[in-house]
Amino acid sequence: MRQPVKLIVKKGKLRGDGTRLISVQYCHSVNKRVVCSTGLAIPPQYWNRKTCRISSSLPPQFGDIEQMEAYLSDKLRKAEDMVTAAKKNGIDPMNLLKVNFPLADNWKIEHMKEKKRDLDVYNNIDDYIEEKKKEVSQVTLNVIRMMKEHLKVYEKYTATKITFDSFDFNFYQGFVGFLTHEYILTRKKAIVKGLRINSIGKTIKWLKTFLKNRMAKNIIPYRDLSPFRGMEEDVDAIYLNWKEISSMYKLDLTHNQMLERVRDTFVLGCLTGFRFSDYSTVKPEEFRDGMLFVTQAKTGGRVVVPLRPEAKAILEKYMMRMPQLNNVEFNLYIKEVARLAGLNEKIKISFKRANKLMEDIRAKHDWVMSHTCRRSFCTNEFLDGTPITLIMAISGHKTEKAFRKYIKADNLEKAQMIRKLWAGRSPLSQSA
Repeated sequence: MRQPVKLIVKKGKLRGDGTRLISVQYCHSVNKRVVCSTGLAIPPQYWNRKTCRISSSLPPQFGDIEQMEAYLSDKLRKAEDMVTAAKKNGIDPMNLLKVNFPLADNWKIEHMKEKKRDLDVYNNIDDYIEEKKKEVSQVTLNVIRMMKEHLKVYEKYTATKITFDSFDFNFYQGFVGFLTHEYILTRKKAIVKGLRINSIGKTIKWLKTFLKNRMAKNIIPYRDLSPFRGMEEDVDAIYLNWKEISSMYKLDLTHNQMLERVRDTFVLGCLTGFRFSDYSTVKPEEFRDGMLFVTQAKTGGRVVVPLRPEAKAILEKYMMRMPQLNNVEFNLYIKEVARLAGLNEKIKISFKRANKLMEDIRAKHDWVMSHTCRRSFCTNEFLDGTPITLIMAISGHKTEKAFRKYIKADNLEKAQMIRKLWAGRSPLSQSA
């Protein structure tokens, strides 16, 4: 039986582009009705209220009329089927339609929920974060939260509510384009447009992972996410050599306990190869037989690291329990330590933003951060000839290819070989 469902364009304020949304309206009775957006919008003067169809005179810049009509027919049929299913199962069709209309178009009756929270994208992300708290690090949780914020900003930018039905190839293209060219960041009172490629890549990665999780839990139907391709660029980051680390280690910072604690923690990281979440939280029970037995916070992997005399001395200084430090404050203070150690040479870092190659030149101490420890350990051990497999046992890299990319080992090897060849040649001043 055909349900009292029709397509409408509601009266009211126009959107910024002069359009109004086309919606599906279900009239349960004269005074009870529910309206659900289809996501399509046109200027209201091109909507025929008598036929409930788009006018043939709609300008082409608003879309292909034939395709839009087919899309709206699918939405109308979807609403009718949902109302029929609700009535058949003795469920309030108004509430169920309002809650379930955002479901993907290949919905099934078993996917229908009576509670709105079950189908709200952002509430589902919050639920997902709660589920992941015991599995991933705080840093990863922050990345997922940032993915949620990016979606909210994009929703506001497009003035179109994001539902589980939104996530198709067109959404992916629009979302990536927005993050690349339009997303606004405030940096030191300057307005910067566009995220860096790796930030966009992390957002897409966790959005895709989140959606797969909701499918696995049968909260939403299966949908093809293969168009949601990740993106990544090589990180142009610094490392400190042993001489630079030594200059920081030898600094007299007894006049400033905070800088001293930050310096000691940093050097410990450079001598162990741990991530900040591991080297800043070392505990007495993790030390035995002159080694640290640590379960990595990010991956859950177990590593055993022998301690150099300097690393052991730092741990003994703090009775085998490193002081608790905030990562944000740590990154601020370690730059000051590096400055005091004389790491002032100018360093250029290149990266892409909005598909443009950007360059940032700063003193080396301004580039030092918590992750510099891990990169320095891996790079210095590689340059000293430590077998890659042994370094990976501590760093946690799963493949040699990933490790080499992390420290740009291929370039370093070639540079070393060339330097050795040049060392055996006569200086330019002595050439004939």
